[in-house]
Amino acid sequence: MVLKGSCWLLSDGESAPYRLVEGDCFLLTSGRSFVLASDPSIPPVNYLDALSYDAQGIARCQTGADCFLVAGHFSLAGSGIDRLFEYLPAVVPVSAASSEASVLRWSLDFLAQELRNNQPGHSLTAEHLAHIMLIQVLRLHLASTKTMNHGWLSALNDPQLSAAINATHKDIRHRWTVIDMAGIAGMSRSSFAAKFRQAVGTTPLDYVTRWRMQIAVDRLTDRETSLARIADEVGYESEASFSTAFKKIHGCSPRAYRIRVSTEKPA
Repeated sequence: MVLKGSCWLLSDGESAPYRLVEGDCFLLTSGRSFVLASDPSIPPVNYLDALSYDAQGIARCQTGADCFLVAGHFSLAGSGIDRLFEYLPAVVPVSAASSEASVLRWSLDFLAQELRNNQPGHSLTAEHLAHIMLIQVLRLHLASTKTMNHGWLSALNDPQLSAAINATHKDIRHRWTVIDMAGIAGMSRSSFAAKFRQAVGTTPLDYVTRWRMQIAVDRLTDRETSLARIADEVGYESEASFSTAFKKIHGCSPRAYRIRVSTEKPA
């Protein structure tokens, strides 16, 4: 968030720079490189070479009088993270004039107080506030018809599709059928299948299979859990059927994947 002044934001993946003014917020996605500048025509320099830090730990470029920003970052882990950002633009802007920006400003002010006062539980409070801010920005993105694209994230903005998707996430062991999912969505089988494919870009059962395989990938990192148990946890009656589905998605068997991951881990 820009707390004072204004600047330009240029991000890898965006053709034009963003003009940011006091109160504007923005989310940068997928770890893309970016440039903040007073003038987009100025050649950029590495921020590590340009910044100095005062006694309060505030980073400054020269005097730092023209523009003041507060920022943070999220470290995300898990096999499904790429799917979260797959359909997001490089920059998700939040105008200062929007109601969402006022919520973010309140959260940031509260966050700054927690970190400054160092009260018991301040780290946990700060972490939850950061989660709230991320969710607010993603909700704003989903609510914008201009940014709606194909993909499961945009489908969550549809009450019927989100009801079916959430049900599969909550009970992945269930032997899901299109009729089951259509019933939860309150639609006929054919109408649901067509709407799901148009919104998500795949069939309902293919989506369920891919979600199961994402969960399986995370579970395979635990070498104490047997393949048979993982198969049951993600909704397969046998290890063989689970292995067939896994190989179709990931190009190798669950056993081979587990071996590869364990050898790739740093000592």
